[in-house]
Amino acid sequence: MSDMYNTRMLSPSDEDIAFAADLICKGEVVGMPTETVYGLAADATNPCAVKKIFEAKGRPSDNPLIVHISEKDMLSDIACEIPALALKCAQMFWPGPLTMVLPKKAVIPSVTSGGLDTVGVRLPSDETARHLISKSGKPLAAPSANLSGSPSPTNAKYVLDDMNGRIPAIIDGGECGVGVESTVISFQDDAIRLLRPGYISVEMLHEITENIIIDKGVLEQLALNAKVSSPGMKYKHYSPKAEIYIIKSSFEDFREYVLSDYKQGDAVMIFDGEEIDGDIPIVYYGNTSERQAQRIFSALRECDEIGARRVFARCPETSGVGLAVYNRLLRAAAFRVIEI
Repeated sequence: MSDMYNTRMLSPSDEDIAFAADLICKGEVVGMPTETVYGLAADATNPCAVKKIFEAKGRPSDNPLIVHISEKDMLSDIACEIPALALKCAQMFWPGPLTMVLPKKAVIPSVTSGGLDTVGVRLPSDETARHLISKSGKPLAAPSANLSGSPSPTNAKYVLDDMNGRIPAIIDGGECGVGVESTVISFQDDAIRLLRPGYISVEMLHEITENIIIDKGVLEQLALNAKVSSPGMKYKHYSPKAEIYIIKSSFEDFREYVLSDYKQGDAVMIFDGEEIDGDIPIVYYGNTSERQAQRIFSALRECDEIGARRVFARCPETSGVGLAVYNRLLRAAAFRVIEI
């Protein structure tokens, strides 16, 4: 895709949001902050506008997009069957980083839903995002605002790095507070199926029901021809140019493994406070699951900024939001895991 736009950086002011909303009403794509990561927002009901998202990202068209709404009442405009469990989830977690996959109404075109008869819907807590949705008067399809496969952007600079010339405008809403994409769930009888982990954890979902099913796509590589209900389940994802290897071990064993196998061009991703001897470049990505979620995508981009060819990454915890961090790291590493 050749550069088509002189990409303009906008503030979250009323004037700039009105300008961005006008672009969306004209069928354009705008970089939008959310509490999770930045999104590429376009009118979810306009097939031509949605196709521009895929073009900007270079994204496979069978990967469904999440539709963002500005108030709970909009859900019934988009979804045709809303189970009681979904209403309970909306009551507890909306506005917030939770996406619910539900049967879609005809107003959502096939290109938005990746050819499925379901659609993922969420009500973000970010005020700028909700203001833009409300001002445009449209539900907004908004996948992460990065080139397909690369790490998701958690600030406007990273959006510009990937999207300069590809979209007309980006709203700079500062750093994203959560740092990983929303939790995605669907409903199965009296159970919740976790399709993609995020800040809303399995432990939190247990407050709604004890019946939580973790989809095998959360921790396993799916077949290339598999039909998926959520973004982020299928392809190599969130990946820097460097080859990532997850090392499951104690820090002592991690350090010993890295030092014994070190080659020029290697780097490590480790927790805050840890140290490795020698001249190995270090990228830190937090020492709590919440901080690791905020840092994971920036850390992966930093691996490219330092020119790393191979990166050994410490394995995060897999409870709470740590499961989301591990899920993103697994995909960035193309499922390369070394257990010691």
